[in-house]
Amino acid sequence: MGDGGQEAAPERATGGLVEGQTAAGVFDSVDQAGSDLLVVATRELRTIARTPALLALSAAFVVSVFGVARAGTGGGGGFVPLTLDLLTFVEVLIPLLAVAFGYRSILGDRETGELDVLRTFDVSRTAYVGGVYLGRALALVSLVVGTLLAVGLLVPFLTADIPTFLAINAAADSGVRYVRFVALAAGFTLTVLGATVAISAAARTVRTAFALAAALAAALVLGIDTALVTGLAAGVIPERGLSALLALSPNSAFRGLVLSTVVGVLGGTTVTAGNPLANAGGLGLWWLSSLVIAIWRVWPVVDNRRGE
Repeated sequence: MGDGGQEAAPERATGGLVEGQTAAGVFDSVDQAGSDLLVVATRELRTIARTPALLALSAAFVVSVFGVARAGTGGGGGFVPLTLDLLTFVEVLIPLLAVAFGYRSILGDRETGELDVLRTFDVSRTAYVGGVYLGRALALVSLVVGTLLAVGLLVPFLTADIPTFLAINAAADSGVRYVRFVALAAGFTLTVLGATVAISAAARTVRTAFALAAALAAALVLGIDTALVTGLAAGVIPERGLSALLALSPNSAFRGLVLSTVVGVLGGTTVTAGNPLANAGGLGLWWLSSLVIAIWRVWPVVDNRRGE
């Protein structure tokens, strides 16, 4: 009891802040979290630059993209044909790259004990996971976007004077459409990498992380689409609800967005590829839920002194 006969409350909310906590303290906390995030992200970039296996995979991706563009009709046919040549290839390669870049991102720190060291410095879960994701995303998205843009720069030099049957007119095959494809590929990359980082945060052994990451890649590349096609053929999935279900698959959502916003018209026929808003929402849901799971599972909330 206090001197006046009233019990003193240790904390009382005032104006959105806990009594004794100033606005400057809140800003200092935010600044510290941002600083921690950038430090972790920088470390991740250095780790990737020093990992020969990831560098070799990156080089293989660059060579493969140029090879596909060279072997197909895209380079000499225009931006839309190039997009169609690369679409399936990108759908398959990006999940595999994301698994390679992310499946040990957090698990590696847990195995070496570095994760415990970081926790003693009162690094928040959000700052740590955000830093890991940001560093890996910068490296992977730069690889994907840089390679696709480099291939696209060759189109004006290789395109024949007479456009192919896919290029209806100059507007239908403009470079803007290809830039859309590159931007969508970047979004797809961020989504799949987020799911892989979530697996790395949840797994406790390398075997578990690899098995879950491999299952994720298989489901994205083949499993989900195959299940939808099988369900549609068996009559289990009605055609009316197919668009919504396709939006729940990152690969299908990405493919639908590319076909609807980049290709648009193919051979004089408008391409129908689901609902663009639903597809974009599906990718966003995967991305957000993956990061939430990663932050939740990286370590127990009770051990986070700063709290999130």
